[in-house]
Parts: sequence; C-alpha cells; structure tokens
Amino acid sequence: MSTPPTLPTAPTSSALHAFDPAAIEAVYRAIAERRDMRHFAGGTVDAATLRRLLGAAHHAPSVGFMQPWRFIRITDRALRQQLHTLVKAERLETARALGKREDEFMCLKVQGLLEAAEVLAVSLADGRERHIFGRRTLPQMDLASAACAIQNLWLAARAEGLGMGWVSLFDPEQVAQLLHLPAGAEPIALLCLGPVEAFYDQPMLQQTRWAERAPLADLVYDNTWGQPSDLFTPETATP
Repeated sequence: MSTPPTLPTAPTSSALHAFDPAAIEAVYRAIAERRDMRHFAGGTVDAATLRRLLGAAHHAPSVGFMQPWRFIRITDRALRQQLHTLVKAERLETARALGKREDEFMCLKVQGLLEAAEVLAVSLADGRERHIFGRRTLPQMDLASAACAIQNLWLAARAEGLGMGWVSLFDPEQVAQLLHLPAGAEPIALLCLGPVEAFYDQPMLQQTRWAERAPLADLVYDNTWGQPSDLFTPETATP
C-alpha cells in the first residue's frame, strides 16, 4: 500500500501581502496532491466549472503577454475516437523505441481519452513569430507560457475535485490535420478532464516503479552548475 503524500507545512508569514494561513496551505495542498490522472469515472463537468477552469488557465503568465494558448473542446465522440486511435498508434511506436522496457511500458495506462468527461486539445497559436518580446533568443518561451496555462488549469481542477491528465503521445502533424489547425499552429497536449474515483496517493509512474522523484537537493545549485546549494545543508534544511 502506498503512503499519502507529505504536505508542506504552511508557513507563518509576516509578509504584508501574504494570504491567510489556511489559504496558503490550500495552495500548497493543490500542488502536492495534483496528479497526472489516467483513470476516470465518466460523468460530466458542468459548464460553469469548465469556464472557471479555463479562466484559471487564461490567467497564466505569458512572455510578452502573447497568450499563445488555444483550447479546442472535443465534444464530438467520433473525433475523440479518432484522437484515441492516433494516441494508440504512437503508444506502440514509443514502446518499440524504449527497447528493453517495451513490455513494461505497454502495461502502463497512458491516457483516458474515452473515459474522461471532457477532452481539451491545447495548441500553440499561429503567427507566434510576430512576438519578439522575450523570445528573440528564447523562442521556446511560447511553449513555456502555454505550459503555465495548463498547470493553472491542472491545479484549479484538483482544487475542484476533478482529475486531469496530460497526453502527449501523438503525432502533432496528424492531430493538427484532424483538428483543422491553421498553418503555424502546433498541438502540444490532449487534456483528459473529469471526475475520478480517487486520486493516486503518489504519481502513477512512481507507484508503478517506472521512475522516482529526484531529491530536490540534487536539482538546486548555488552560483554554478553542480555546486550544491547551501539551502540543503544539514544545518539549513531543518525547518
């Protein structure tokens, strides 16, 4: 049996603009308990809730305020089935590319396109090359901005008690053609959204021993690459 996640303790903040302790704890709880869900319980997401979730996504930061995200709600069942078929085909290709882990990968459930209450395709907008502010040397910041929008939606969904999963196993050109995207637009995600029976105690890929979360101290450096941060010395890491 897996153990529930350890939630961060909400700090007692003296900052002038800090939320009250209960609100701070709720934010950290949504972050800690967010899961990439693959199992869904059908049902529906009412229109008002879906508008709130998309509103949360639309309040994401974006470089140069370019707002590159575009959401396509998939309400046609036949279209959803076609997307499922594309994902299924890419799953086989991914499995072959994994070599020794092919059989292990094929045992994983990687999406819930047919079971989720809602499916949203997320695309980067066309005409992104016109946006230079913040992208002249880092053009990939359009993708980073759209990822922030998806994360906003994800956290809001968790707070609302809804599961969400990000599916990226697809050929982008095939999905673009299927959804009639204009030239220059690029699909980056198929989001499965809806009620779930339960949230995973741990990230699913950790539960199934596919991978483990790396220690934070191994990923934070001071000043130069590879220099361990003083934040995580035995003396400073203790709350």
